[in-house]
Amino acid sequence: MTIPRLPVAPAPGNMFVDFEERVNFDRLRAYRIGRIQEALEQSELGAVLVFDNNNIRYLTGIAIGEWTREKLSRYAIYTRTGELILWDFGSAAVHNRMYAPWMKPENCLSSWTTMRGAVPPGDLMANAVREIKGRLEDAGVGGMPIGVDIVDLPMLTELGRQGIDVRDGQQTMLDARQIKNRDEITLLSMAASMVDGVYQDIVEALKPGVRENEIVALANKRLYEMGSDDVESINAVSGERCNPHPHNFSDRMIRPGDQAFFDIMHSFNGYRTCYYRTFAVGKSTQPQRDAYVRAREWMDVAIQAIKPGVSTSDVALLWPTAQEIGMNDEKEAFGLLFGHGLGLALHERPIISRLSSLDSPMQIQEGMVFALETYCPATDGVSAARIEEEVVVTADGCEVLTKFPADELFVTNKY
Repeated sequence: MTIPRLPVAPAPGNMFVDFEERVNFDRLRAYRIGRIQEALEQSELGAVLVFDNNNIRYLTGIAIGEWTREKLSRYAIYTRTGELILWDFGSAAVHNRMYAPWMKPENCLSSWTTMRGAVPPGDLMANAVREIKGRLEDAGVGGMPIGVDIVDLPMLTELGRQGIDVRDGQQTMLDARQIKNRDEITLLSMAASMVDGVYQDIVEALKPGVRENEIVALANKRLYEMGSDDVESINAVSGERCNPHPHNFSDRMIRPGDQAFFDIMHSFNGYRTCYYRTFAVGKSTQPQRDAYVRAREWMDVAIQAIKPGVSTSDVALLWPTAQEIGMNDEKEAFGLLFGHGLGLALHERPIISRLSSLDSPMQIQEGMVFALETYCPATDGVSAARIEEEVVVTADGCEVLTKFPADELFVTNKY
């Protein structure tokens, strides 16, 4: 009997049910810890000390409000001897001891934090580092270098003062995070499926008289209704604002015949989207259609090239130079013809760009998930086409996660 294979990137319902396995969070946490253990063993580090919320979640499976993201008020260590300790914000540590049974209760602690300097450092940093240092020594890695991802200056200074050898830990974390397991891929696919639905709402609402910020509000509302845990950002760009790309939204009112593009960045259970679509409002012009065809061609040739063993430089060379899209150099064009890994962060490995990939190429591997972005300005001098597809690399190619139609320029509310 032939048994159908499991889909590479399913998008199941987001409830727990007893009749099918959807996301296995125990397996997800175990996989992520296994990945960082492997990365540590291949490094010279005794442990990683992480302050970035995405890295904390990758290690611990614990997340609290987005307000903490830039405060550097939470931190965690994972040692090559297998000790995982989280210093969380105040009473969140008590909550973690109660509701995170995969963590040792004695390793769920309240943090010492200056809230990025709002509290004078004083003895706080000395106390924090003394506690970290003691835990590292207890775990048997006290004399080894420690990898740190991001850190504020008082913490970095105090780590050095107490004799801790600090190295770059972000590269070790990215080494671990670059290959996704089936649960991560499923969560990324589920996040993308929510944006599929939001784009349907956008095309119905996109008509003259609506403002860019109203579309942003609509998308935020729908995503949170669907279960998004963080709408990180939404770009909404229309009319003469399309060229050059400003990477933002405004209160500009949509007009008949405008070209408009949107980028929806949100997360579901931490796993993120970066998902552009371009539309014409009511009608389209030949320059707009021509720009879209070119942007689509550049996208398709990249997708066709993606498979294990291909280099990021091979893909970058398939795209036009900065000068061919009206930019002075590759620094100005960075992010326009672009690829970037997706996971718990918006930008992970691999990065695909003429700015960096030609000098520092990286081999594409099965299990990577990344977004591919193209941009083509129109000959009318104001319009532009912007397309983005998210892909998961399979054994012999890739599968596209982003399903809202983008083969040709979509005209909304056509006259």
